[in-house]
Amino acid sequence: MPIRILPSELIDQIAAGEVIERPASVIKELVENSLDAGAHRIEVDIERGGVALMRVRDDGCGISADDLPIAICRHATSKIASLDDLAAITTLGFRGEALPSIGSVSRLRVVSHPIGAERAAEIAVDAGAVSPVRPAAHPFGTSIEVRDLFFNIPARRKFVRSAPTETGHIARLLERLALSRPDVSFRLRSGERVLLDAPVPAGERPGEERLAQVLGKELIASLIAVDQASGSVQLTGWIGLPTASRAQPDQQFWFVNGRSVRDKLLASAVRLGYRDVLYHGRHAAYVLHLSLDPRQVDVNAHPAKLEVRFRDGHQIHEFIFRAIERALAGTRPEAGATPAASAQPVLAGAVARGAGPTQPWPGTAQALPLRTPHAYESSRDPWLLAQAVNELPSAAPGHPPLGVALAQLHGIYILAQSEEGLILVDMHAAHERVLYERLKADRGAGPPASQLLLEPLIVTVKAHELDAVLENPAPWERAGFEIDSVGPTSLALRRVPALLSGERVADIVKSVIEDLAREDGLHHLDAAADRFLGTLACRTAVHARRRLTLPEMDALLRQMEATDRANQCNHGRPTWTRLTLAELDQLFLRGR
Repeated sequence: MPIRILPSELIDQIAAGEVIERPASVIKELVENSLDAGAHRIEVDIERGGVALMRVRDDGCGISADDLPIAICRHATSKIASLDDLAAITTLGFRGEALPSIGSVSRLRVVSHPIGAERAAEIAVDAGAVSPVRPAAHPFGTSIEVRDLFFNIPARRKFVRSAPTETGHIARLLERLALSRPDVSFRLRSGERVLLDAPVPAGERPGEERLAQVLGKELIASLIAVDQASGSVQLTGWIGLPTASRAQPDQQFWFVNGRSVRDKLLASAVRLGYRDVLYHGRHAAYVLHLSLDPRQVDVNAHPAKLEVRFRDGHQIHEFIFRAIERALAGTRPEAGATPAASAQPVLAGAVARGAGPTQPWPGTAQALPLRTPHAYESSRDPWLLAQAVNELPSAAPGHPPLGVALAQLHGIYILAQSEEGLILVDMHAAHERVLYERLKADRGAGPPASQLLLEPLIVTVKAHELDAVLENPAPWERAGFEIDSVGPTSLALRRVPALLSGERVADIVKSVIEDLAREDGLHHLDAAADRFLGTLACRTAVHARRRLTLPEMDALLRQMEATDRANQCNHGRPTWTRLTLAELDQLFLRGR
């Protein structure tokens, strides 16, 4: 077959296949053009999921009558003029492909009234056939109508989904665009229904108000503000508390220089920042804006401009990871802080039942054996809680956020009284976090304190488990162990961390080995060293039915208040909650 030059109509349809995937692709290109035109108000109307009609109206600078025929030509744009401009793009659009691509697969009508012009003008394109420019009536700004999408390409029309599905894609797209620009008013209508109404916020915190408009007011209470800068790179926005994680990554929004993107490098940096506070399989919610020199990022890396490339991706990744990690370090008990776990669902259920008798929660009170827990023995406590008590001041100054310990409940929970009401602490989860953060701090400060044993402690393990330990002894050594083998199934401990003492060392080491083998590749911690320390902390922490004295409980509460990320254990579970006096009054119907 001879080589031939394709006709312009076919070239336009091929280009449309790269740019126009579905109705939401059309809306994206048109709304981004409105934003580039300086619009302050954008209205979008659709019918039948956008296939029958898509109309985008704005109050931007408009297009002159002389420029209308040029605007619908391929590679015609006002946003770049040279290679230097392409290397430092500051606009959302720049290729000049959107309008001609849309016009080649639909019936397109563009009406515009530039500021300062006497009247508006319009131009129409029907499957690539262009009509002459003619006068029109229109307020300042531009309206673009797209009807009968893919009417001339039946094969492409078959790939368009149902109207509700396509409407959902458009709605989510408008949500992302509205989050990117709180200074612009957005409205989306499907027929007579208003799907999104986000006027420009009038308060002092426009970003948070826009979040409430788009994602709901209940989300605001579970967000942490982020504002970090390094040179010309700045990260701002909000990240969700670990306890407000979601089963799906449906509330993750990234914006780079105002452009909505879905970038693997950026998502990986956030995931790494959450690595030891998020339960396995859960996803954080966040809305993050990254600002940097446009010459340091290439936005011309994807046909739909959804992905970007950074000139120094490693530094960007490290900056974002550290910024998220620092923001999450503050998720610990503080005065007036949001509890790690919410008691509202439980209270709501109790009130709905009239606060009457309730059935015991499965697996707690009834499942415990009817016997007195073991008496506390300091030699059996791997953390040496008594020593921690001695290191604390005799009385905590002021009113500590977690209050003063009152009792232990079923050997699982610590009950404490605070100024606000009743505090409940999951003893094991809280202790696990405190230990893990201490182990990480010790590792960063140098070789950990360890104790040389007079006689090696022999731990019997399976042959393949012993091989795995001896193959990678570095994490054990960095944690303060000295190990070798004295037989095919015998691990010899010659030195152990000072953190561990007493007869449980062998049990702890055996449990750590089993956990590491079982959770290989599935653990919530990404870094191998942190994974080891997290498992060691989990196995070393006090477990259920361990009797603690009141001073020891208070010691654990004070340690939590001074420990980063203490709102969650290493696996992402909440460590404490609060029942205020008002909630307790509600539970018991006081004042009614």
